[in-house]
Amino acid sequence: MTADESLGRLDDDDYPAYTMGRAAEMLGTTPGFLRALGEARLITPLRSEGGHRRYSRYQLRIAARARELVDRGTPVDAACRIIILEDQLEEAQRINAEYRRSDKSPNPLPNPAARDLK
Repeated sequence: MTADESLGRLDDDDYPAYTMGRAAEMLGTTPGFLRALGEARLITPLRSEGGHRRYSRYQLRIAARARELVDRGTPVDAACRIIILEDQLEEAQRINAEYRRSDKSPNPLPNPAARDLK
């Protein structure tokens, strides 16, 4: 890998750059908390060649959201479920917005129910 390729990864939110210890330190939590998020399948860290967990910035943002909920008294499993549901809702809203934009296209498909009204 060249130096340019390595530097390009610095901007990659999905690149697993952080060890478990560093990730826990950045979040102000414990490695056990990160393991619990993995067990709940909220985040799945990649593994180094030596088998060590590695986290991306994207995964750390998700873990930080879970930590916020847990700090407010939400159990870890419930916090993970909330975050998964929030993500699903966001995706559904994005898809709905795309459908709404396509409905405003200049040549919409004919509405079969409108023929029955004539």
